[in-house]
Parts: sequence; C-alpha cells; structure tokens
Amino acid sequence: MIAELCDRFGISGRVREAALEAQRQTATLTYDAQQAVQRKVLGAFIDEGIDESDLAGTTGYGYDDAARARYESLLARVLGAQRAIARLSIVSGTHAIVAALAACTPRGATLLSISGAPYDTLRNAICDAPHCLADEGIEYREIALNDDGTIDLAAAQKELRAAANVTVFVQRSRGYAPRRSLTVAECEAAYAMVKRVAPDALVLVDNCYGELVEEREPAEAGADLIMGSLIKNLGGSIAPAGAYVAGRAELVERVAARLYAPGLGTALGPTLGFGRAFIQGLFLAPLVVEQTLRGLDFIAALFEALGYGVEPSAGARRTDIVQAIRLGTPRGLERFAAGLQAAMPVNARFTPVPGAVPGYADPVLMSSGAFIGGATIELSCDAPLRPPYEVYVQGGVLASHAYLGALFAARALEPPS
Repeated sequence: MIAELCDRFGISGRVREAALEAQRQTATLTYDAQQAVQRKVLGAFIDEGIDESDLAGTTGYGYDDAARARYESLLARVLGAQRAIARLSIVSGTHAIVAALAACTPRGATLLSISGAPYDTLRNAICDAPHCLADEGIEYREIALNDDGTIDLAAAQKELRAAANVTVFVQRSRGYAPRRSLTVAECEAAYAMVKRVAPDALVLVDNCYGELVEEREPAEAGADLIMGSLIKNLGGSIAPAGAYVAGRAELVERVAARLYAPGLGTALGPTLGFGRAFIQGLFLAPLVVEQTLRGLDFIAALFEALGYGVEPSAGARRTDIVQAIRLGTPRGLERFAAGLQAAMPVNARFTPVPGAVPGYADPVLMSSGAFIGGATIELSCDAPLRPPYEVYVQGGVLASHAYLGALFAARALEPPS
C-alpha cells in the first residue's frame, strides 16, 4: 500500500525510502489487546440485549430515555464500572473531569495531582480561570513525575500523609505535553498505594485518549471514577458530541447532582435521536482504535527513520492514541501541520496557522478536517508553540488515511530541492 500511495501522490526520494522502511518495520506488528477488547465489547452487547425500539430516544426532559439507559449500561460494562453517565450535555472531556473533581472534592479539601501538571485547559480550570475550583475553597497541589516519566510514589505518600481530606487525580495520557503516557498497570500501583496510605481518599482518572487501547480500563484497576470524551475513542467516529463519567455508583450519582440538580441526578437527559449513533459508535470503537494504533505505529516508524525523536516508538506498548514527534522549531510545526491538513477529507485546502485557544497560555497550531468537529479519534494534530516544539498526532479512523497524512507531513518538512 505504501508504494502505491507514494506513486499516486508523488512521494519520492528520502521520504519514500523512509516510508518503505517504516512499512517493513511495522508489517509484523500484532494488536492482541485489541482482539481482547473486541471480545469484551461484543460480550457487553450480547449481555445487554438491546432491542431496536431502544434506539429511538427522546426530546424534552428525556425521562425514561431507553437509548440513554441502554448506552450508559453498555458503557459501564465495557469500562468495568458499576455505573456510567454519558450525555450530550456534558460537552467535553474537560467538562466531565471538572464536574467530577468538583463533586468529589469538598470545600477545604485538597486536590492532589500525582501525574504532574494536568493539560493546559484543565489546569486553568482548576487554578487560574475565573470561578476556578481553587476559588471555591479547594487547595490544589501537584507532584511532578519522575525523570523516567513514572509516578513519584514516595512523594505522593508524603503528601497523602500530610493531607487530612484529599482527592487524588491522575492524568493517564500525555495530552499535549513532553511526557510519556501512563499504562493501566502503572496507574494501578499508584491507586493501591493511595488506598493503603489514605483509605478514604478518592482516585479520579482522566481517561481521555486511553479507552479501549489496553485490555483493562482504570476502573477495573481500582480507580473510583474515570472521565473522558465520547468523540474520542469510545465514539467510534460516529458519536456526535458528549462525554462520560463512570465508576462507583454513588459517586456517579454525586457527579450527576452537580451537573444537573440534587434530586434529579441521572433521571433526565434526552438523547435527541442520537442514541443510535452512540450505541453503534461503541460497537465499532474497538475496530477504529485498532486502525488508529496501526496508523500511529507507522507514523512513529516513518519519522524516526527520518531522524526525528518520537514517543512512543513503533511497536512499543501503547496506552493511548497520541503520538509525539519532536520537530524542534516553530517552522517545523507549521510545515508538519500544513502537510497533514492537505490529506484531510474535509478542509484539505486550508492552511493551519497558530492561534489563541481558550485555556492555553501559548498559541496552538492545529490540523484537523474531521466529520465530527474536534473528534480526535479522526486524524488530527495539535502543537502548542513552545519548546521543545513537539507535535501530537491523534487518531486515524483508517490506518491508510494515517499513512497518507504522515507521507504528506513528512514531504512538507523536506527542504526544497
């Protein structure tokens, strides 16, 4: 396929040679975890027993919305949670995370991030923006990751022993930061330590970009709540909007009371006819995630062959759908984003330019041509314009599309002949 794409789109020289080498390097990779995830999702659908009449959905208040009830039950099964709330009205992963943190961290308590600084928009919502959580009487503290990217368990224990009332936060994915992502097993060791040192502490996990990449989810490894977006992995490129919170039933109800109103909780929320898209998207999600991982492995192999630093490397164990490439200069970021944009199914003739994004201190360069606005399960990239000038590539519903996008981006980085 790579040779055919190069021939069709005029990719030659060093990029073509590196692409053919990347194809050889990734041709034998296997994705056993995704086969296990497919079996888990299929089993959830069989156990749930959805009827066609469940797909219709409601309007208005959404009382007795069968599509919503079935979808949330399915999601809880897939994520290994007691309960899940997943709604169109939870508009983003950040919205879900902040709502969960606020609901589970009372005034006077400490919110402790043990995975370093959260991504820009979330840290802004916690500490800096008007009406942030810190303004509501929550003390925020964070512990930097070790130099090797692991959680500093000793420092976390010290903080936990010093705090009387604490909620622990873990960001599983790198987001858009020069750090590696954390595996479920690594997080599990941290959860166990927290429960041993501070048994009453709650552990909340930002699961964005990580769903269905590994065989287990954080809720199955001891997290009390997990939060994420429905237009990333779980949406299968079909879900039109929304986000979720899943985990212990009483905590999900607490979050619902914060989102809506005490006494109403999870009882309302119309699906507006999109229940079918949510449910079908979840059915397809394991296949889409596997295609994404195949595409990212090729991208890693290609850019490593071209001499760029990548993390993770092709074939390395992945825990999310984000590929970091260190380009080193603002100009490199601009060329990469322009090249990737040229391969998009929508807006391919646009040229990305850096701009202000709410919640980010630095201008951000984005490349995207998604059918669902902002759906990072579709091929895209983001790059804050700050050292070390890394670009973060996400998604790729078709591995072949990720290949093409990578070829265009690599060609754009080559000096003119």
